[in-house]
Amino acid sequence: MQIGPHLLKNKLIVAPMAGVTDRPFRQLCKKMGAGMAVSEMVSSNSLLWGSAKTQRRANHDGEVSPISVQIAGADPQMLATAARYNVDNGAQIIDINMGCPAKKICNVMAGSALLQDEKLVGRILDSVVNAVDVPVTLKIRTGWDKQHKNALSVARIAESSGVQALAIHGRTRACAYTGTAEYDTIAAVKAAISIPVIANGDITTPEKAEEILAYTKADAVMIGRAAQGRPWIFREIDHYLATGQKLPPPEVAEIHEVLIKHLYDLYEFYGEYSGVRIARKHISWYTKGLMGSAHFRQSMNQLQTSNQQISETNGFFSKLAEIGHRLRYIREEE
Repeated sequence: MQIGPHLLKNKLIVAPMAGVTDRPFRQLCKKMGAGMAVSEMVSSNSLLWGSAKTQRRANHDGEVSPISVQIAGADPQMLATAARYNVDNGAQIIDINMGCPAKKICNVMAGSALLQDEKLVGRILDSVVNAVDVPVTLKIRTGWDKQHKNALSVARIAESSGVQALAIHGRTRACAYTGTAEYDTIAAVKAAISIPVIANGDITTPEKAEEILAYTKADAVMIGRAAQGRPWIFREIDHYLATGQKLPPPEVAEIHEVLIKHLYDLYEFYGEYSGVRIARKHISWYTKGLMGSAHFRQSMNQLQTSNQQISETNGFFSKLAEIGHRLRYIREEE
């Protein structure tokens, strides 16, 4: 899988997720097997660039290449300026968001709302591609709703504009994240254009990744929610695609160490107050489905300091290690 000059080590990409794919998470996923990770979206509104949130999102210190930054907006010139700003701050690939279904994004005609205006799509892509000397990629959905699936025509616009890879989530904007993803549209787009196509949506297991790659003929898969609390899914899929064999569940001791390191990275990146609060959702994702985790997750939300979080997490994983040396998920009563 190649995007411009960047040859990825495999076909596995971390999907951009607001509030999730910050630098600590991207670095962790790359370490655990992802070939690339796309950042949280950065607003094209330059008035926001001085904010702590935007400056954190533009912080790529120590991040493994290639560094892909997603920008969002609806104005071609503002997006071009945002692309240049992010390249100046270390972005090696600029990704344009035309896939986000959130109302606050679509209400300002950004994200997947742009799929309703193909002429504007063309102007945006031309503007951004011409503004920077790094590869530009695009993330879309299959269309606005089931009656207006236009991924194929948008894909052709993207290819002619010089976009160098296209990621497609197999749902419409109207679907949001409900129902199941469909892959016929992705397969049709892949057959029609020559730039790399990345399949996204409901890819949760190594078997599913293999199935979707075979069905769509896509060049790569993009994984989002399935990586939350399970960043090792990338090495599991990579191993399965290479060998046809499934890796055993990871050892409790390893994931204990991975989580503790992740927590310290969050505290350092966000500071104590915000780091503790952001860490809560990650701890919940890591431990959901593990024995005794319902009570643990509930109590975790009451803790106010990083020392308390670390202590409780150490205690929880010590108890898990007494039960067995590999992670074992159970069906628990919530």
